[in-house]
Amino acid sequence: MTIPLVAIGAAPLELGNLVSAITGEMDGADGAVVTFLGLVRNHNQGRSVRYLEYDAYEPLALKSFERIAVEARARWPGVKLALHHRIGRLEIGEASVAIAAASPHRANAYAACRYAIERVKQIAPIWKKEYFDGGGVWVEGATADPDDVAARAEAERVACV
Repeated sequence: MTIPLVAIGAAPLELGNLVSAITGEMDGADGAVVTFLGLVRNHNQGRSVRYLEYDAYEPLALKSFERIAVEARARWPGVKLALHHRIGRLEIGEASVAIAAASPHRANAYAACRYAIERVKQIAPIWKKEYFDGGGVWVEGATADPDDVAARAEAERVACV
């Protein structure tokens, strides 16, 4: 079975699948694989979080993931990127997003991985609702225009710190 480089869905995330997706056709050129796993935490803004629910406009989310991968390859040539995000109810400690980046050099793999999560938060149509004792609130999702040069530059700046 071929693992997609970009995916969104309700199934639990498997970081190993992402690594396999970007290293499956390794030719010995890559010297680094960097991964990021975003987890549901039990607190936010002074409240105890019980669980989260994610929703997304899936076709556009996948297009934004593909765009992020293209942007990363353009900025860091040779980088391969895989990005998966969950939707639905997630319990404390579960993974909500998984990213893997492979590159000939570790600095580029680290930067591309960080860039990817920053851009997901900027442009992917994914929304999060936090549930806590006494209710729930939607947390602001992506707000940047994907073509906003300043937003893209900010994501790159953060990735390269």
